[in-house]
Amino acid sequence: MSVLLKTLKPTLHKGDYVFCVIPTLQGIAFTEIIASFQEAEGVTVIIPKELADRLKLPYPFIAAWITLTVHSSLEAVGLTAAFSQALSQAGISCNVMAAYYHDHIFVNQSDAQRAMAVLEKLSA
Repeated sequence: MSVLLKTLKPTLHKGDYVFCVIPTLQGIAFTEIIASFQEAEGVTVIIPKELADRLKLPYPFIAAWITLTVHSSLEAVGLTAAFSQALSQAGISCNVMAAYYHDHIFVNQSDAQRAMAVLEKLSA
């Protein structure tokens, strides 16, 4: 675990991102979607704010997107707990998306720089 933490290398993506719920993916190009998840209530999509505004989709908050560039295994134990606990102790809410190669963290846009500092400290 300490090796993973030392190699987190968080990267902050430019732009604003939002979570929206839509009934179907119709009308949105796959290439415009950062992530999606099918739920009983609809399809949750994470998309650039500009796209949501263009489509007139409501969203609860504006997020910053941070990627942990360390290649973590889907079976790694404790990585998510470690960085989410560090962010929580700093009063930063995070929404985590685990993909095949990397973990992606969405935090309130106003917390982006503080979140980066917390993650960089965690990996020091």
